[in-house]
Amino acid sequence: MTELRTAKLALEGVSSGYGNVEIIKDLTLDIRPGEVFALMGKNGMGKTTLLKTIMGLLPLRQGRILLDADPAGKLGPKDMVRARVAYAPQDQPLFQDLTIRDNLRLALPSDKALAEGLEHVYGHFPFLKERLGQRAGTLSGGEQKMLIIARALMTRPSLLLIDEISEGLQPTVIDRIASALKDERESRGTTILIIEQNLSFVLGIADRWAVLKLGVIDDAGQVGPDTQAQIIEHLSI
Repeated sequence: MTELRTAKLALEGVSSGYGNVEIIKDLTLDIRPGEVFALMGKNGMGKTTLLKTIMGLLPLRQGRILLDADPAGKLGPKDMVRARVAYAPQDQPLFQDLTIRDNLRLALPSDKALAEGLEHVYGHFPFLKERLGQRAGTLSGGEQKMLIIARALMTRPSLLLIDEISEGLQPTVIDRIASALKDERESRGTTILIIEQNLSFVLGIADRWAVLKLGVIDDAGQVGPDTQAQIIEHLSI
């Protein structure tokens, strides 16, 4: 395991859930700076719950969450954003009646970094520049997913949490998102924790992986030639 003082994100004995139901159970995990870490598992295993707990959207019942070796377990979503943690949720939380520009603008606390942020995301998704005035709700499903990633990248995150971004997307869109994430890691050193069902996509960008089963880590390892078969075996049980 990565030493806590060198981990970008470290979870120690973390438990969380909803009401009286405990979903995440005594989970320990670390993610290194500049690493892409893939978290997989069947539906209902606690993957989204874990991301929401890290982001401060769900209370931490037990354990510690450390960000750059500092405790983050009691921080709320606004605190995490100030710490340059960005979250791209699965449920497409775009403002459908607002324009692309307005959706991107809402990622920032002020307009000071707006022009720079826009130019940066144009490099990944050029169609955004040509259609800034278009309402987000009129975009295709793939375009909306790219807008969600672009909005998260507007903040120049040091840690990016992504939940099932490739679901239902065409291969060309998946390739563009994969390229953007690779570039963010290589050019900015962005650390990425990504939940994903598309193994070909996620293992093509990830350094390490883990399978979550009923709120605990069932297996984990370094991405290698046999990783996909190993994960499929876990997911089929």
